[in-house]
Amino acid sequence: MNRYCISFSKSGYGKYSSHLDLLRLFKRAFRRAGIPVAYSHGFNPHPKMSFAQPLSLGYAADNELLEFETEEPVSLISSVSELNKDMPQGITVACVGEVSGAKSLAASVYAADFTVSVPVPYYEKDYPALVKDYLAKDEILAEKKQKKTGKTAETNIRGKIRDMSAEKADDNTLILKLKLDCGSKSNLSPELVIGTFFAFADKQIKRHEIDVSRTRLYIPIDISIKWL
Repeated sequence: MNRYCISFSKSGYGKYSSHLDLLRLFKRAFRRAGIPVAYSHGFNPHPKMSFAQPLSLGYAADNELLEFETEEPVSLISSVSELNKDMPQGITVACVGEVSGAKSLAASVYAADFTVSVPVPYYEKDYPALVKDYLAKDEILAEKKQKKTGKTAETNIRGKIRDMSAEKADDNTLILKLKLDCGSKSNLSPELVIGTFFAFADKQIKRHEIDVSRTRLYIPIDISIKWL
């Protein structure tokens, strides 16, 4: 069995493609590109492909990772151009690589970088100082829906925020850079950080005016991707 990975981006209308939409899209794209994706065995076989980490609907992204397996080796150099031939606007494959390591990418991702673009003047408040004070808190409490019970409960998210900074965009608006826990072991949605930070900053912003992009997924050094 051969393990590969593609890096792709979502932008424009492409960011409104759901997780299941993307799986169907890449399944068809692999078929048209002549890439022989391996299938699971059993009554209802599925293509052996999985995203390193699902992405929320409406989020843009750079460097998203899709892992897949093939029965036979494939030509990775021609795969990028073949896959991009049938991609819809906003979905672009950047590169393909060979994956090695004991765990899958989905089981290995542990953190992610996000860029949050906020339509407020950067100099309206001292946002770098507010970020520093926000991170200095021992507890940052947020309302989070529990998976098992479906009920909403208050939880401390401070330990899952690895880093955060406030920067000035080219148009002098505010950009928040976040590094958060992301993966099967520990995961934090940027939505909880956005909500609690602007409540802390005493600033009301309509959520639909804020753009979020995931710019990087972190994997441990024992997982190797040889990009071609």
